[in-house]
Amino acid sequence: MALLDVRLRAGYLFLAVAIGHLVLISAQVNSRTGVPILETVTFGAFAEVQRGTSAVLNGVGGAWSGYVALRNVRAENEALRQELSSARVEIQRQRALADRSRSLESILQLGSSTELQIAAAQIIGAAASPDFRTVTIDKGTRLGLKADMAVLGPKGVVGRVVVAGPRASRVQLLVDRNAAAGALIERSRAQGVVVGAGDNRLRLEFVSEIADVAVGDLVVTSGIDGIYPKGFAIGQVDTVEKSGVTYRTIGIRPAVDFSSLEDVLVVLTPTPAQRVGAVDAEAEKPE
Repeated sequence: MALLDVRLRAGYLFLAVAIGHLVLISAQVNSRTGVPILETVTFGAFAEVQRGTSAVLNGVGGAWSGYVALRNVRAENEALRQELSSARVEIQRQRALADRSRSLESILQLGSSTELQIAAAQIIGAAASPDFRTVTIDKGTRLGLKADMAVLGPKGVVGRVVVAGPRASRVQLLVDRNAAAGALIERSRAQGVVVGAGDNRLRLEFVSEIADVAVGDLVVTSGIDGIYPKGFAIGQVDTVEKSGVTYRTIGIRPAVDFSSLEDVLVVLTPTPAQRVGAVDAEAEKPE
């Protein structure tokens, strides 16, 4: 074993001496370009090392740049999504304002076209039960509202005030089952009573059997009930059924879309019947 170790050491030493000898020779011998062979070999080896190192660094740098760029793109996309969402919300807000402006414009036109004293109000609530068709408005006794005042919309009759508070009032819609209004057919002047059906429908009752009523006739208020001023639109006849010579059912499609009400007008001016009733009440007071 000792002899083998001596031989291996001698071999390694010989190899080292030979390599050193080759290196010395390479340092002294020039290539065709005049550059020492050792320098050429060393340059080639280091060039390959540099090439590999550069490739690795470029790869890492490209991956990092791609990651950073991807993060930036994601951030930009998120910002664009937020801007798009904000723009959509703003469009909806502008549309709502436009609808609100059109509604108020209709209310103002109705108010300016009548000589009645009126108060504009906004609907702020509605009854939860379909059996009681009422809404709440944002005006009350502080502005002179009281029970049995007529409530109108841009297209026709809405209902009447049933409860008036200081700053809010409850309005019974004309389509409520317990609601009624004196009415007449505008074309033939045939009179009757419009009653609510509980849904978005109305019926015309107590019409004379000789009255002329046809589909398409406009039904307006007659003013005899002492609540609604005369001549305001209630709706249009869309069904007429007879049983012999008598009218069995006269259906009316309301002029007002009760599902989209926002603004209304409360009539503060007493009707002629209300004035007569007030005079009678005053006369009956004991002296």
